[in-house]
Amino acid sequence: MEFIDTEETKTELGKIQIAPEVLEIIAGLAAAEVDGVAQMTGGLVGDFVEKLGRKSAGRGVRVEVGSREAAVDVSIIVKYGFRIPEVARNIQDNVRNGIEAMTGLNVVEVNVHIIDVELKSEEKVQPTPPVVEETPRVR
Repeated sequence: MEFIDTEETKTELGKIQIAPEVLEIIAGLAAAEVDGVAQMTGGLVGDFVEKLGRKSAGRGVRVEVGSREAAVDVSIIVKYGFRIPEVARNIQDNVRNGIEAMTGLNVVEVNVHIIDVELKSEEKVQPTPPVVEETPRVR
């Protein structure tokens, strides 16, 4: 497992190291709490792996980390009826604030990828069976 080792984490008692997976979890939780996010998605492969039993709070999040900076990619499904640019902006702010507050790393970019729009359950079109008029077949 690779750890983040920044200059600010060296103390007189030793080093403090943060695993990159921790940043993915922080970003995932920060993005998921934004109003309008239906769910986080890791794409086709990530969703398939999760169905096999590996669940992750960092689902749909990819983080690239340097010694002082981090760049984040978040993939989401937006709820129908919410303004996509507003939801994406709120995710960017929430993810940046969460990572910077908890780790001290400078977040240089948060890219939000909208994968799909989730329709409300009552708005989903359900196919109706064809109406067949019964005519007597035998007289």
